[in-house]
Amino acid sequence: MLRMLQAHGLDAGPTQRPLLTGAIAGVTATVPALAVLAGFQALDAPARAAGTSVFAAALAYVALMLLGGILYGWLFQRAANDLRGGWLFGLAFGFVLWMLGPIPLLQWLPDRPILQGYPAAGLLLAQLLWGLVMGVVFPPIHRHLRASLESQSGSASKRTGPEAVAQSQMLRPLPSSKGSSP
Repeated sequence: MLRMLQAHGLDAGPTQRPLLTGAIAGVTATVPALAVLAGFQALDAPARAAGTSVFAAALAYVALMLLGGILYGWLFQRAANDLRGGWLFGLAFGFVLWMLGPIPLLQWLPDRPILQGYPAAGLLLAQLLWGLVMGVVFPPIHRHLRASLESQSGSASKRTGPEAVAQSQMLRPLPSSKGSSP
């Protein structure tokens, strides 16, 4: 994590689970992205090049986007919970993943590009849609996971983080200036 982000408290706490949230959000965001890939027939050429079926290529895409979601949660941590800016984080992250993954693997490294024309444009649109959906669904999934974690803790004394300090029974009374003698 960037040093500036650590200084402002953007590291995830012990009850925040950004990796699990990223994994769930990554798989959730894969559903509309697969619809775009199917519409543009963008999985046909990679499946032919790998010698597998389109279904196997789709499963590989789901697995890669699961890893992408985990990476998103690890990289952005608490910043990914922003309701107003999460879509932008996700959209930018989807674009970066497109540039770092499919472009070198499918276009530059083989002898000739595997994807061309509409399927290549479909892959770009699918990655952008994946990132957009990822950024939008990350905060609600995180809220749901955090609420379920808090409900699992049986007593309020087991809480950690700012909630534990804010409990009135945990706070020490402030010394009073009345009645104190020097």
